[in-house]
Amino acid sequence: MSSIDELKARVEAEVDARRNELIRISDTIHANPELAFQEFEAVTLLTSVLEREGFKVQRGVAGLETAFVASYTSPKGDRPVIALLAEYDALAELGHACGHNIIGTASLGAGLAVRSVLNELPGTIQVVGTPGEEGEGGKIIMVEKGVFDGVDAAMMVHPSTRTLTRRTSLACYELKMEFFGQAAHAAASPDKGINALDACVLTYNNISALRQQLTDDVRIHGIITNGGSAPNIIPDYTAAEFLVRAAEKDVALAVLAKVEDCARAGALAAGAEVKLTRGDQYYANMVPNSVLADLFEANLTLLGRELQAAEPHERMGSTDMGNVSHVVPALHPYIAIAPEEVAGHSPEFRAASVSPEGHAGLLDAAKALAMTAVDLFFNPDLVDAAWQEHRARFG
Repeated sequence: MSSIDELKARVEAEVDARRNELIRISDTIHANPELAFQEFEAVTLLTSVLEREGFKVQRGVAGLETAFVASYTSPKGDRPVIALLAEYDALAELGHACGHNIIGTASLGAGLAVRSVLNELPGTIQVVGTPGEEGEGGKIIMVEKGVFDGVDAAMMVHPSTRTLTRRTSLACYELKMEFFGQAAHAAASPDKGINALDACVLTYNNISALRQQLTDDVRIHGIITNGGSAPNIIPDYTAAEFLVRAAEKDVALAVLAKVEDCARAGALAAGAEVKLTRGDQYYANMVPNSVLADLFEANLTLLGRELQAAEPHERMGSTDMGNVSHVVPALHPYIAIAPEEVAGHSPEFRAASVSPEGHAGLLDAAKALAMTAVDLFFNPDLVDAAWQEHRARFG
């Protein structure tokens, strides 16, 4: 069997050999943005390449039309199982302003590179297509349906303005509020009405006051989705949607309960009724596995990438990769493709996702993922160490 250095050099060379193909695939996905659970063209593009290269592709996993698992198993044995996660959904109106075209293609490239050396190593490499990350939680559904049962490590890379390997994310809960009052003519008989909009606005203001007593990691943000039908009618129905985030699940749940109390208080003050509906799913906080992060950092360094440390009050959002990290050792690093002043989910970041810097980030992400997978296949003790850390945290 070749040495670990030889195997890493070979997967790196394989990504380089596929450079034009990978850039073309990434740019094609970028040019044809598809929203959550509608990513049919992206899935067809990715799975057709995987099937052509000998992967066995299972489509429609977890009851999701645009989810898939593509597997290639070594003749030397089927363990460990390393999953490379692909995202490919876009944002409404903004398209690929989060760079998911890079995420999906990097995992594809890494999977193909690992496949080129896997006949020398025992194990199974998977490319797992995970739709609907942007607000729909495709991975949450896939976790619940057992897609990651039997997986030994799950990894992906997200484009960003900084290169980070141990960044966490916020747990996130969704809350829908509906307020019910009594309609009346706003000028002729206001005393006959019960203003559901007052209840909603009071709730919004209650939440604004609540923010003063929260820790730095907590985020509460929302919109009024229905404010009434006409200005001369006292609204008998209004609605709002809020997201509650925090660094830990238990904190987010405690704050969510306080937000619900804010809504009840707003309804009580206005004399209205309120209905509160929590979202069916929640985004768990991301817990990076340090064993995987150490390996990935070393491989990024070999590629000449400069690593940055997370800041004490790191700005972050939420990802359904957090849910995966609670059931299997996981890695969700970031790779810089744009200057730090560029905001995520912006037209500028969308442009960066197909820029020369974006293409370089794509190729380096694919290489580092492939090299890290080779580390795990070559030395199964590292897989055991990753699981020991995971079980110490989650049991």
